[in-house]
Amino acid sequence: MFKGTYHYRLDGKGRLPVPAPFRRRLATAGARALVVTLLDECLAAYPPAEWERLETQLVALPAFSRPVKGLTRLLASRAADCELDGQGRILLPPALRRDAALGREATVVGVLNRFEVWAPERWSAFLEGSEQLLRDASLGVEWPPAPGPRPQAKPSR
Repeated sequence: MFKGTYHYRLDGKGRLPVPAPFRRRLATAGARALVVTLLDECLAAYPPAEWERLETQLVALPAFSRPVKGLTRLLASRAADCELDGQGRILLPPALRRDAALGREATVVGVLNRFEVWAPERWSAFLEGSEQLLRDASLGVEWPPAPGPRPQAKPSR
């Protein structure tokens, strides 16, 4: 899973270094490319297996549902296959960089099954709004976990 926050500079061609822990996870999965699409105000980068899982979920939804058609069109039409180069970078297409308001600086955020690439100012604005969300709704997740009985080891014979 992808986790953590990293700050990088895109080079003049729009290449973004993929964080080393993310590259290790991708290598373990045998992935040498990512599927990158616009999601909300950032770019979402999916390993191919995760993108295929997302496609399977979308195809399973009602095909003639207006919201499903819209979501599928938006995600798929903006998606680009981005190969990792020998230095562990991906070339982000100009249109995706423009739509995500990416300049020379980028904040890369692990989000479990994908990672996201944010313009730093958009990431800061998201964090400010999200802090209140965490205070308002726990979404049924108790954190920190409540202390409870620990599983006991079985006696050896």
